[in-house]
Amino acid sequence: MQDNAPPSAHDSIDEVEQPPVDKEHASVALIDRPLRSAVFGIFLLSLAAAFFFAKTFLLPVFIAVLLALVLSPIVRSLARRGIPEPASAFILILAAVAIIVASVYFLSGPVTKWVGEAPQIRYQLEIKVAELRGAMEAVEEATQELDEMTESSNPTVRPVVLREQGYFSQAASSIPLAFAQLLLILVLVLFLLASGDLFFEKLVKTLPTMTDKKRGLRIAKEVERAVSHYLLTITLINIGLGVVVGLVMLALGMPNPVLWGVMATVLNFIPYLGALAGVAIVGVVALISFDNTSLIILAPLLYAACTTIEGNLVTPAVVGRRLEMNPVVVFLSIAFWGWLWGVVGVLIAVPLLVIVKVFSDHLEGLGGLSEFLAARDLPSTVMRPDDSRNDRQT
Repeated sequence: MQDNAPPSAHDSIDEVEQPPVDKEHASVALIDRPLRSAVFGIFLLSLAAAFFFAKTFLLPVFIAVLLALVLSPIVRSLARRGIPEPASAFILILAAVAIIVASVYFLSGPVTKWVGEAPQIRYQLEIKVAELRGAMEAVEEATQELDEMTESSNPTVRPVVLREQGYFSQAASSIPLAFAQLLLILVLVLFLLASGDLFFEKLVKTLPTMTDKKRGLRIAKEVERAVSHYLLTITLINIGLGVVVGLVMLALGMPNPVLWGVMATVLNFIPYLGALAGVAIVGVVALISFDNTSLIILAPLLYAACTTIEGNLVTPAVVGRRLEMNPVVVFLSIAFWGWLWGVVGVLIAVPLLVIVKVFSDHLEGLGGLSEFLAARDLPSTVMRPDDSRNDRQT
């Protein structure tokens, strides 16, 4: 009878309320935690290896998806005006091909010229630097080396010519692969844009319940709208920056101002590092192109001023602060994708990071990742499905 008596006030709380600890399950949990971490680490390493070895196929696929996200608002806008999606997609692809052909035609000459004159530019740069330092002996020595290079009978010219031939032969050997990848990108973008709402239709058919269908469709449309708006806006801003930089270089008398405008547009897709690289390149070209010290200093300064105004005033005002990213994560993303896929990986690193950020904003269970990717003191503007219920409970 004493066993069924209620516990007295003097009994220990731990003895009354806490159930017995299952040591076997606790030990299994302690073993499973590092095991899951190890499996996740192996998965990440395997995924990175797959990205590296399959870059010939995955790189054009990623670029095609990004381009489709950029152009999808245009296709939808034309569809609302009565133009079928396949027709508008075909028109956009034709326009893209025309832009690519025109760019290659107008820029191939200046690019080939700068690449071919790279050895002479090196010695001209040494002469300019030496002149600025006032070291006349270094000026004479660099001038003599430059004169020796320009003499065709001098044997020192031969290794330079051989290296240029090797570089151009290597570039020529990669043209078929680049053409095949470009063709894959254009065809895949055409199919993605012409398919219209096929993805949403398949998503609705795949999810089991009506609640899941509505929720999945809403999240997918919000993600597509946010990502496409961001990518299209950033692309237009970068094109505007390229036009401004080209006009500034033209006003200063820089050679090939169109080339520097295109360079500014492309480099501005790389945060921080792109602006620094552009300032350095423009500074070097100004140094070998101008004799006036004021113009030599003014050219990189104006380029830096354009990129600074764009990065601190224009882009935050147009895009907003919700998609601003953690600078450390941005730098690591650029380094990682540059290591995997080279220059093209550097260019698409931030758009891919933005896609991950938007997905983490709208999917449950990824709030920690969204907070980690966001910039400092960023107010939350996204209402997740559980937020309203939590607010009511609070």
